[in-house]
Amino acid sequence: MSSPDPQVRAARNQSTHPSSPRGPVVAVTGAAAGVGALLTERLAASEEIKQVIAIDERRGECAEAHWHILDVRDPAIADKLRGADVVVHLALDLDLETEAAARTAYNVRGTQTVLTAAAAAGVRRVVLCTSTMVYGALPDNELPLSEDAELRATAEATGVGDLLEIERLARRAPRAHPGLNVTVVRPAVLVGGTDTALTRYFESPRLLVVAGSRPAWQFCHVDDLCSALEYAVREEVDGELAVGCDGWLEQEEVEELSGIRRMELPSAVALGAAARLHRIGLTPSPAGDLAYTMHPWVVSGSRLHDAGWRPTYTNEEVLAELLEEVSGRHTVAGRRLGRKDATAAGAAGATVALLGAAAVVRRARKTRRRI
Repeated sequence: MSSPDPQVRAARNQSTHPSSPRGPVVAVTGAAAGVGALLTERLAASEEIKQVIAIDERRGECAEAHWHILDVRDPAIADKLRGADVVVHLALDLDLETEAAARTAYNVRGTQTVLTAAAAAGVRRVVLCTSTMVYGALPDNELPLSEDAELRATAEATGVGDLLEIERLARRAPRAHPGLNVTVVRPAVLVGGTDTALTRYFESPRLLVVAGSRPAWQFCHVDDLCSALEYAVREEVDGELAVGCDGWLEQEEVEELSGIRRMELPSAVALGAAARLHRIGLTPSPAGDLAYTMHPWVVSGSRLHDAGWRPTYTNEEVLAELLEEVSGRHTVAGRRLGRKDATAAGAAGATVALLGAAAVVRRARKTRRRI
């Protein structure tokens, strides 16, 4: 299935709301790249936004925004937020290759600083972005989960511990800073120029399926995330908001649509191998990432729907775009392979590649014993 025609997509992304007097001044952190850059461009082009203040460690491409170059952990950010009505905090590091302690220090300290600075600057609303991963991927999850469902994730998957701490900060902020409204937007598996353990899952020569598991896939296109963030900026909806495509895809549907066959492994083998490979530094993904390919974590997104928002993409369309993005990339057990390794993996198949990874583990063990 191909992605929608660009003209159709542009029409889909037009606001359905009538124009109103130029409204809030909006500050966006992490504005130079990724979702932050897309949202900055979108807000700067909106007749309903008075001004966009863009904050990042480098200048981005949006000429219409007013830029401040600094680290979000710098308390001087409070001065840059003066005059802003709303802050959208998107300066997060969820890179698989970032060392975990450094990633947490940046994400948590950055969020703490932005919340404190926003309150000091008289900002009335802060919009944070986490993920539906915070609900946890568990075999007894309902399909779909309510947005009010308990957050049962653990810190065992990449970046999820940081996201849970950000959620905790969001809950505490209105009590610590009376008058400050905090909205949290939780996207499903994000697609559109992103690189995560879950997008890399579709770079493998075979889709790893853990025996006895019940995966369910719900995606979110970055355009839809930006649209939902804009809803939060315009104060059309608040609270904790899940955003993603309507419904979900079963694993069998994913395999049929992608044309990638599965490789099924017993749970103990898959989880044990993932833990060992991560422990010796061979793969960037901890074993906890596997849970999100094993159990459902689909969310209804009813709050945005009740406010009139609708996703412009289906799960099928987003999966098609993801497959197009990752075409030519080769990943085994979360590790992206070079061209030479990829040729071997493609010829031998995923099973041989995993056996090769297991051999690396054995060699590493022998080396440690000799030391």
